[in-house]
Amino acid sequence: MDGKRWLALCLCLWLWMGMAMQTAHAQSPAPAAPAVLASPAAATPQPVALTHPGLVGAETINGADTAWMMTSTALVLLMTLPGIALFYGGMVRRKSVLNVMACVVAICAIVSLLWFAVGYSIAFTPGSGMLGHFLGGTERLWFSGLDYIKDGQKVAVSHIAPNIPESVYAMFQLTFAIITASLVVGAFVERMRFSATLIFISLWTVLVYAPIAHWVWEPNGWLARLGALDFAGGSVVHINAGVAGLVCAYALGPRRGYGQEAFSPFNLGLTMAGAGMLWVGWFGFNAGSAVAADGRAGLAMAVTHIAASAGALSWMAAEWLARGRPSLLGLCSGLVAGLVAITPAAGYVSPASAVVFGLIAGVACYWGATGLKRMLNADDSLDVFGVHGVGGIVGSLLTGLFASKTISGVEGSVLIQLVGAGTVMLYSLVMTALVLWITSLVVSLRVSETAESDGLDIDQHAERLGT
Repeated sequence: MDGKRWLALCLCLWLWMGMAMQTAHAQSPAPAAPAVLASPAAATPQPVALTHPGLVGAETINGADTAWMMTSTALVLLMTLPGIALFYGGMVRRKSVLNVMACVVAICAIVSLLWFAVGYSIAFTPGSGMLGHFLGGTERLWFSGLDYIKDGQKVAVSHIAPNIPESVYAMFQLTFAIITASLVVGAFVERMRFSATLIFISLWTVLVYAPIAHWVWEPNGWLARLGALDFAGGSVVHINAGVAGLVCAYALGPRRGYGQEAFSPFNLGLTMAGAGMLWVGWFGFNAGSAVAADGRAGLAMAVTHIAASAGALSWMAAEWLARGRPSLLGLCSGLVAGLVAITPAAGYVSPASAVVFGLIAGVACYWGATGLKRMLNADDSLDVFGVHGVGGIVGSLLTGLFASKTISGVEGSVLIQLVGAGTVMLYSLVMTALVLWITSLVVSLRVSETAESDGLDIDQHAERLGT
């Protein structure tokens, strides 16, 4: 048996085993919880029932949950700084590495201030009336009310996470806004002006990311009310960023020489280091979205790792079959594909299901970065849509199919997931195009041909990598 047939057989066997494990899990009765586990929970202060952000007694704050959420916040920030900076920086050509890294650092800073000023309030307050289904209110502008009153022993909490300080929850959600905006950069590297990037990302964060986060994650949001499931960002982060990146790629046009000359990555060792940081940081991304140090967080961590592993092997096998040899870049891309796909489902599915998510996502995203990319005829430079967009769509739809009521307490619906994913795609497409147009009225989007030839490091920053 030759190597390609052996790989094909292994891929089919992996998929069959994953489906068989999922079927066995679904048919087996859930074991009853031991009585001894109930007593510690009974002694723990229960979350306060809130419908709006507010002040609660300090005694209701759970120390373990708070510590885990602070840790998760740091892990998700690590995904961007330095994770995305290294992951993307290693894949571009040497002459634009510093520009990519500068974009990621600047985005982190500017999104943070916008989140503090308006983004958090738009995304995570209920708003009022019918408008509240689409946008939050003004009660948390400039982080107003995120107080700790020492003498009165009162702490501000979000109605979404009433057992941790709201300052921690707001910071945790900030890291999601940062990484989503940073992901978009991968679609237009090596050709967009630095000033245009900052203006575009600023408008995009407020007008695109924050409203979508409100629709899906704020209980009053219309997609949340519809029943769309997105545990940690399959639609809010990945579909959103993927579609926005594709629009940017079309709007700016291809890089000079695209399809005619080889664009050699600067250093795939940096890309692998960045991928490793993404893998580790994703535990905060997904397990942190449980907003508690509990069983769901533990399950989310387990399924995250399993899906990443399956995704890496699935992409590797697909590439090996198609091109005759595996690559480090393919392994890194595959693990990210698995992570992306499991993100919307991390708190809703079993470990057996996670194998299926990873196997399907690895193959689907490989096609997204190769066959689909050729069909779309867009220079999505670092395959933001091919990996994040396609992976997010696959993961969102599979969530509707595999979500376990035993685990999550909710029923999954492929139709509702399709509505949610489709709506996010449409809104992101239209609004990203609008934001790009507004940006183009202020500053030219694309650098000159000379600047592109010389590299953005020199043209935009007067810096270059050392020899």
